[in-house]
This record gives sequence, structure tokens and C-alpha cells, in this order.
Amino acid sequence: MKKSYKHIFFDLDHTLWDFERSAEETKREMFVTFKLEQRGIKSYEAFREVYVEINRTLWEMYRDDTIEKDELNFRRFYDTLFMLGVDDRKLGSNMAWQFIEGISSKTYLFPHTIEILEYLFPKYKLHVITNGFEEVQFRKLEGSGMGRYFTSVITSEEAEAKKPDPEIFKYALQKSGAKASDSLMIGDDLTVDMAGARQVGIDQLYVNHENKKHNEPVTMEVFSLDKIIGLL
Repeated sequence: MKKSYKHIFFDLDHTLWDFERSAEETKREMFVTFKLEQRGIKSYEAFREVYVEINRTLWEMYRDDTIEKDELNFRRFYDTLFMLGVDDRKLGSNMAWQFIEGISSKTYLFPHTIEILEYLFPKYKLHVITNGFEEVQFRKLEGSGMGRYFTSVITSEEAEAKKPDPEIFKYALQKSGAKASDSLMIGDDLTVDMAGARQVGIDQLYVNHENKKHNEPVTMEVFSLDKIIGLL
């Protein structure tokens, strides 16, 4: 027997909006625009290899509240350049700004995103809970055509807490007028989305795009967004 939900909370990046594709395209464009090969960086692949690890570490620091978003955005480019032998703070700053502008203009969604939103929209109140930068997330939603489906968008900046901190989920429930017992969290991250929601009693639907093996006790799991139709 299917449980009756009233509110569905979605993660945005990596769940509905294809962050990796958008970020990859933007960085490749920037490698050419900023003429990094002429600065001694032999290839985009060499740049990307260093960037990925630095970016991952900085995002962990951001979620732990040890750095602010502006520092994250600047350092992921400046630190990458520095590791590759280019010590240029102005270049790092320009790249940070251009990345935000570039990525927020992309409209790549995972397959079936609009289909599933169209299906759920008449049946539930839909919301977003995101750790992404506030100014960027709203531009993504509007540019991709997803904005009209969501009753509210809860950002970590607004809530002053980041997933998986229970406080952002409590804030989302309060803002939306929802109860944990009639809510469902849909996301792609077992720790940030699923464990975070579970801490406050919200059921979870794990979107396992990459078919990862795991032992997490999620309420439901799908391997593509269209399979949600069979569950809700």
C-alpha cells in the first residue's frame, strides 16, 4: 500500500539538474577563453584532474562551515591554477565569476525531469532544498523551465544551515507548512539528502543515477526519474 504524501522536497543539483554536464562544459569553455594552455597548463584534462580534488575538498569545508561560499568559489580556481604553476589571483577571481555566470546559464536536466514534475505537480506540493549558491539556483530553475513547478525553494543560505544538518530540513518543513510524516525527500546523495531527511523523520526516495552499491536504509530507491511514477 502506497503511503499518502502531501509535500515532496527535491534536491536540485545531481538529482534534477545535470550539474556535472553543465560544470564540465563551462570549465572547458573557460579553459579556452582564459587561454590557460598559453599559461603553461598543458591540457584541459590536466586542469580538470587537479580542480576536481580541490573542489571536492573545498565543498566539504563549506558544508562544515569552515569557509564561506565566496572563498570556495575563488579558491577552487586560484588553488588549481597555483598547483599547476600559475600564481595569479586576478585570473582566479575572473574565472570564479565566469564560472558562476556560465554554469547558471546551462539548462541540462536529467532524462524525464520535466515528465516527472508534470506528473507530480497536480498531486503534491513540490519544494526544493539545496546547498547550492542562492543566486545561481534560482537562475537554474527559471532558465530550465523548472521554476513554475515549485511552491518554495529553500536554500542553505536562507536557512543558515546546510544539508545534512537537521536544521535545514526543520526550516523547510516550517516554511512550507508541512509535517515530516506527510513529506518525502527526493535526492541523489545518501548522506546529504537521505540521511539528513531521515534524522527529522522524513521518508526518503534515493535517485541512484549511477547504480551505486550501498547499504543505506532508504525508504525507496529508483535508478531513473521516470520510475518515480510507479511509486507515487
